[in-house]
Amino acid sequence: MVTQRNDWSGLAWLGPPIDARALFGPELEALIGLLRGLGPAEWARTAVPGWTVHDVTAHVLGDCAARLGRREPGPFAPGETLEAFIHRANQEWVERHRDMDPAALVDALEDAGTELAGRFAHADLDAPSLGVSWAGADPAPLWLDCAREFTEYWTHRQQIRHAVGLDTDPGPRALSVVLDTFMRALPHTLRGVGAPRGTRVEVTVTGPAGGVWTVTALTGATGATGGWSLGEGSQGQPPATAVQLDAETAWRLCTRGIEPATALARARLRGDHRLAEAVCRIVSIVY
Repeated sequence: MVTQRNDWSGLAWLGPPIDARALFGPELEALIGLLRGLGPAEWARTAVPGWTVHDVTAHVLGDCAARLGRREPGPFAPGETLEAFIHRANQEWVERHRDMDPAALVDALEDAGTELAGRFAHADLDAPSLGVSWAGADPAPLWLDCAREFTEYWTHRQQIRHAVGLDTDPGPRALSVVLDTFMRALPHTLRGVGAPRGTRVEVTVTGPAGGVWTVTALTGATGATGGWSLGEGSQGQPPATAVQLDAETAWRLCTRGIEPATALARARLRGDHRLAEAVCRIVSIVY
């Protein structure tokens, strides 16, 4: 019997698939270990504007619950955008769990996270899944949805680490997947930027977890609004623009931990400054 495969050729501009499935277990273990070591005062520290460490942990639990089908956020409000709906649903979940004992919260997160990691471990990366708005893919192949989900858990763990005085976890295996996933936002970021067909923009992230991503214009004339692709164009003429960022700047820019102007000031740039500015408007989260 021949298994029918999903045809994602129309999304080839996203670049090659990423397999983040095996990383959920180690990521959960690292998060649970971090949380179990916190003191009472650390749970009350601010992790992101408006949310404490406890709030961010409850939010991660809510994400797991949603993926496991245990959380129903309710309907959209009249005129509500997707982004506003997501932020409202997340805020309501966090507020409902603010009085939850931290130990019980960690136990619930460990149980839900373990089940979710098991589900992802055996998932078909080619299956259709939830859309990834910041990459412009809806629906998206599960490989992108899964990788996006991994970046969210990793990012929230770093926010908690920073809140309690720790630096970003430098482990290159996880960070390299996070950066690779975040860079899949490049074609969507540049979608309204006109350039002659074949114009190449090269983004380099330095360090052990870094890499090089080349996005190529698919438009036919200067000034035309059209597509860009990570799926072609590594050959040929030198890039019209090269942007080099260190890993810390790159992931914080993609999650809006820093603003584009700050990233531009830290970057090493070559070529068309207009395209470099556009690259630094990248956002790889629902914002």
